[in-house]
Amino acid sequence: MKKLIVIIFILPFISFSQEQLEGVVLETSTGKQMPLPGANVYWLGSSVGTITNDDGTFALPYKFSFTKLVISYVGFKTDTIDVTENKYIKHVLQASEELDAVTITSRKQATVKSYLQATNTFTVSSDELLKAACCNLSESFETNPSIDVNFADAVSGTKQIKMLGLTTPYILIAAENIPAIRGASQAYGLSFIPGTWVESIQITKGAGSVVNGFESIAGQINTELVKPNTDDRLFVNAFAGLNGRYELNTHINQKVSDKWSTGLYVHGNMRDQKFDKNDDTFLDVPLKEQINVMNRWQYTNAEKGVVSFINLRYLNDNTQAGQLDFNPDTDKGTTNFWGSEINTERFEVTTKLGYVNPEIPHQSIGFQTAFSHHDQDSYFGLNLYDIQHNSFYSNVVYNSIISDSRHKVKTGLSFTYDHYDELVNASTYERTENSVGGFFEYSYDNLDKLSMTAGVRVDQHNRLGFFVTPRLHVRYTPWEKSALRFSVGRGKRSANIFAENQNMFSSSRQINILNSGGKIYGLDPEVAWNYGVSYLQGFNLFGRKADVTFDFYRTDFQNQVVVDWENPYEINFYNLEGDSYANSFQFEFNYNPFEHFDIRTAYKYYDVKTDYNSGKLEKPLVPTHRFFANASYETHVKDNAKQWKFDATYNWLDAQRFPSTDLSPSEYQLDDYSPTVGTLNLQVTKVFSPNFEVYLGGENVTNVRQSNPIISADDPFGANFDSNYVYGPIFGSMYYAGLRFRIN
Repeated sequence: MKKLIVIIFILPFISFSQEQLEGVVLETSTGKQMPLPGANVYWLGSSVGTITNDDGTFALPYKFSFTKLVISYVGFKTDTIDVTENKYIKHVLQASEELDAVTITSRKQATVKSYLQATNTFTVSSDELLKAACCNLSESFETNPSIDVNFADAVSGTKQIKMLGLTTPYILIAAENIPAIRGASQAYGLSFIPGTWVESIQITKGAGSVVNGFESIAGQINTELVKPNTDDRLFVNAFAGLNGRYELNTHINQKVSDKWSTGLYVHGNMRDQKFDKNDDTFLDVPLKEQINVMNRWQYTNAEKGVVSFINLRYLNDNTQAGQLDFNPDTDKGTTNFWGSEINTERFEVTTKLGYVNPEIPHQSIGFQTAFSHHDQDSYFGLNLYDIQHNSFYSNVVYNSIISDSRHKVKTGLSFTYDHYDELVNASTYERTENSVGGFFEYSYDNLDKLSMTAGVRVDQHNRLGFFVTPRLHVRYTPWEKSALRFSVGRGKRSANIFAENQNMFSSSRQINILNSGGKIYGLDPEVAWNYGVSYLQGFNLFGRKADVTFDFYRTDFQNQVVVDWENPYEINFYNLEGDSYANSFQFEFNYNPFEHFDIRTAYKYYDVKTDYNSGKLEKPLVPTHRFFANASYETHVKDNAKQWKFDATYNWLDAQRFPSTDLSPSEYQLDDYSPTVGTLNLQVTKVFSPNFEVYLGGENVTNVRQSNPIISADDPFGANFDSNYVYGPIFGSMYYAGLRFRIN
């Protein structure tokens, strides 16, 4: 076994020789030439090609019979270059809107699906994020059919996301490929990343890459943040909602020298008005204050092939929830009124260093580190929960090729350290986790019929032991504009049962851990396999572009920490005995019926079941059927970039199973299933110039509202109080307005 591991990690450094053409693809941005990653480069009339790297470089096989090189990217003019000899290519693509006397036949899409990647990954651009009142990452998926968004409970106002029928702990959420939403930040961390800081989001369904870690089970979400040298010199976004929410985002970027740029990103939000539209004495939305500051430094030396980022970030977030008359100065720790405060302070330092060999562009090495200190002090009525989490992460990745650019390899090492110190009512829990791991990933890509990514990582963890995590992704193109994908992979993780389920504190339930032999709260680690198949087909319908996607994913748990809500007076945690699985089927149809008008529709089916102590049951509050529709229209751009933009999103959710209330008094018993729910969001944006625009919108404009989301709201310190039976909107309609101002 040791010899095999040695061979795996030495293999990328074995060199093979074959003549190949190398070069770089650039674009012009704010008067400067910048690398263009993801551009297609291929030999005309052949199946030999590649995609440019993050620094715009490429390398592909060359022979004398190849004479014409095609370079293309959505939103840019496609160029065909005559190649008469093997010499380094430097080419600048010109954006469609910058051309004179041409007909624009395509525009940059807000959500891009790849026909070429082996993984089922699609990219959500900042244009897509602007279609909704996207003020933080948890709200960035309202117009995306692959991610489900709903409230975690009826008190905290926190939104949670699900993928493939599973919640965020089973999704690896990263910021620039550094795991970010994990541990203590699992419940509220999505609200700690402002939407304006996000440049794009890459969503991968199923098992992801082994490079980013072993914890991914349902998928991976990676957010790319805006860059100081490409972001606006000044950007201001102001937002106000009729639910009392006010936000201000300011970006200030400065070029310090030819190679250094820096950016200061400041986010503040506040809600100081109290609302109780359903007259249950509880706030419909919590009071809130947040200040979030990031200083980002970027170093770029194209001649030496060096790119580096340094991020310093500070967050202070304070939330007050509970009854309308609750005053924390006089009522905290008493039974006068039920109230809650969640006060979080967080500090982060992250660094990234990348080197690309200028002589051999396909060889590169990257090094990442991240340190965070997370301190949360909170109480929920008479329940106390404090957590302090110190985390360190480092990762080194080496990229190269074998023989030619169709055969790419990645290999590297990673180290993680986490120390948790928790107070749960009168009990303390303290533990340290650390792991050292190595990984190897091989990719084959001919850009025509077949691409494949096969990876394996081995980790030694002080609590999970030694284990192997394999992943495989295959893409096959049976005919034009199609992609048939298959994936399989294994994931393993520690369940942070208190941090991940903080909504349980907003109830009178007794917390029970029924196992004692494991190394994490007495419980065993979670282990699951994910299998997936997906088919994407593009075509023309009545002369306009369209595509359909079918995908099916199954997650099988070998072990799971079961979170059992089936007794209304208890919440029980125990190791799985039996089966637990999540089946997810999705059909999606996208169509451009006429210029500047796009329609996106999707149907999803979930079958998520677990063997509880009381029998095999559907996972609570997961709709079996969901329908999604989004329509967006933009008027033609007039002089000085004047334009109107319109967007509408409709979500319909099938009935959702409630956890059993059979043991409750009759007045607190619920039906087995919730009613169905349909919501409509609208937004209109007026672009006055390249520097200024305003937007106006409404969420849940049909005013659908769950009438009694809190059980026993009239007796919050009684045995039946529970705020976790949430299946739809709580607040009702919410209208908002905002403006964006920028100086390039």
